[in-house]
Amino acid sequence: MSSDIQMIVAYIRPSKLDDVKQALAGAGAPSLTVSNVRGRGNQPAEKGQWRGEEYVVDLHEKVKIECVVADIPVDDVVDAISDTGYTGEPGDGKVFVLDVAQAHQIRTGKEGPDAV
Repeated sequence: MSSDIQMIVAYIRPSKLDDVKQALAGAGAPSLTVSNVRGRGNQPAEKGQWRGEEYVVDLHEKVKIECVVADIPVDDVVDAISDTGYTGEPGDGKVFVLDVAQAHQIRTGKEGPDAV
């Protein structure tokens, strides 16, 4: 059973953050939380050299976006992230949609979809 409140969690390339923020605002979902993270998926490891020593980077820099919606179609938000985050190369990222059981707004005391 699906709840009225959904959380969209996306992992994207840092270079795509501004485009995704604009697309989310255009989709009616301007509220979001952004974190810098590192991770590994299907993107190949990169080799580099520093001061004559070779090193391997297998944890790549990503940006984690969290967006909670209640009155906006989730598919519009997912499409906004997917379309603007796409480069066609491995490492473009992923989008997850989760049901939110409860929401409480601290300042007003509102609950459920009204709190979002």
